[in-house]
Amino acid sequence: MTGRITIDLFVTLDGVAQAPGGPEEDTSGGFPWGGWQAPFEDPVIGQRIGDGIRGLDALLLGRRTYDIFAAYWPHHADGDMGFIGRKFNEIPKYVASRGNPSLEWRGSSLLGTDLAAEAARLREQHQDIHVIGSVDLVQTLLAEELYDELVLWTYPIVLGEGKKVFPNGAAPLRLSLVGEPVPGPTGVVELRYAPAGRPTTGDMT
Repeated sequence: MTGRITIDLFVTLDGVAQAPGGPEEDTSGGFPWGGWQAPFEDPVIGQRIGDGIRGLDALLLGRRTYDIFAAYWPHHADGDMGFIGRKFNEIPKYVASRGNPSLEWRGSSLLGTDLAAEAARLREQHQDIHVIGSVDLVQTLLAEELYDELVLWTYPIVLGEGKKVFPNGAAPLRLSLVGEPVPGPTGVVELRYAPAGRPTTGDMT
């Protein structure tokens, strides 16, 4: 059975996915809103996120997200969120980078330059591959349809600036909703999409 590539993103209503976890996570571009996700403690969405992490067997990450994860999760395998650290520490981590970084986190390896070929190889080796964060990598995966599912946890907040999942100039694409939206009590909504080809147009008159 061929494995699946799932993209997981925390996004605002205006599509910003930069630095949801903390103030110093990603300050590039002078982004002042790092940690915008933190005020939304949502047990329903938290359970959904945790269930997805428990099932994955490989991570596919962009360089910046890899560096953030590698600096944090190897040292946080205890406590309420320790299952995330333990899972991330034990599974393979694949990194997409234009450079030649030193990947010291155990189980990490650098992908080749042919992303389509690498995605096919990962699908042969793993069943449940997840891309978390990694907005620049995600935009390439979306443009080339190198994914099976896009999961957006959409938060009821507008920031007006920051890295967007779909910035101006993003590749046109059409998405198909997979299953019912899952709302949480804080207003966060989980939306799961599959690729559905290119957009089409019509005449509403």
